[in-house]
Amino acid sequence: MKLGLGLYRRMLTAENFRFARQAGATHIVAHLVDYFNSADSLSTATAGDAWGITTNQNRLWTTDELLSLRRAVEAEGLQLAAVENFDPAHWYDVLLNGPAKAQQLENLKTMIRRMGQAGIPCMGYNFSIAGVWGRITTHAARGGAPSVGFVAADAPPQTPIPNGQVWNMIYRPDAPPGVVGQVTPEQLWQRLADFLRALVPVAEEAGVRLAAHPDDPPLSTVRNTARLVYQPQLYQKLLDIVPSPANGLEFCLGTLAEMSEGDIYEAIDQYSRQGKICYVHARNVRGKVPTYHEVFIDEGDIDMLRALRILRRNGFDGVIIPDHTPQMSCVAPWHAGMAFALGYLKALISVVEREQADD
Repeated sequence: MKLGLGLYRRMLTAENFRFARQAGATHIVAHLVDYFNSADSLSTATAGDAWGITTNQNRLWTTDELLSLRRAVEAEGLQLAAVENFDPAHWYDVLLNGPAKAQQLENLKTMIRRMGQAGIPCMGYNFSIAGVWGRITTHAARGGAPSVGFVAADAPPQTPIPNGQVWNMIYRPDAPPGVVGQVTPEQLWQRLADFLRALVPVAEEAGVRLAAHPDDPPLSTVRNTARLVYQPQLYQKLLDIVPSPANGLEFCLGTLAEMSEGDIYEAIDQYSRQGKICYVHARNVRGKVPTYHEVFIDEGDIDMLRALRILRRNGFDGVIIPDHTPQMSCVAPWHAGMAFALGYLKALISVVEREQADD
């Protein structure tokens, strides 16, 4: 197993790559979507991107840009394990079944081919219209550290999603008045099937794995739109649509543990035995829907050592990243929280690998 770090778009810098390496990571998972500046990021380049990627509604990532990012990561002694999440501007009508769907599917195929040409082996995605929704900041982690959670009673009203928005991001600021409206489970599963049937063969040829993230919060419906993977067994339904090594999972332990049904350890065993886990988000939580809190990696409901032992027993040799973590009271709250999580995971990986060697 390999230790990695996920970095948001504006954090993809040489300094943060060095931080990851110093903390023991060997791999990077890169987010190229500018979640924190959504309206602008869909129409203008972000200044200061040394490795060259720009996000534009009418522009796709190029092979040269992806290669530049990979080389910047490798220059600091790391490997680029995956890109995580398509920009909503690139696939909103794939999600909404809109008039640009066919062209956007072709564009996604082009980007997958370019990822293969650039030597990037995995593309994480979250097939969701409402996206991550309803999180609140809490102080439930040890020592009152600030972190995020979900408390249904304190969540915002589930207002309809306005036109021009998916995934809490605006892809069309001048969209006509109105709302997305109801999306049923049958409709969303059909849209996912269309996506997988179009992209999986291309991904196979390109040597890229598609990795699906489960829904967070794991509710059956959010803002009048259905969710896909809100119980562990629904991952199997997704995999069975197009059986292929290229159809895999972005396996988020925290999200799976939050789900109202199933056993986290059984889910880890089921999907790792099939070789379907592309990479792992390792974060810990306390509680399940409708109330849960993200906490430090060593204090939640998940026994991380037990989880990693199952992964190792079933031959998983991919990348594990800390995902979110509570922030710590110091001059660098995010870095301190991540350094703690990385160190803890590195120690656990060493333990399970030593155990295997001794067997």
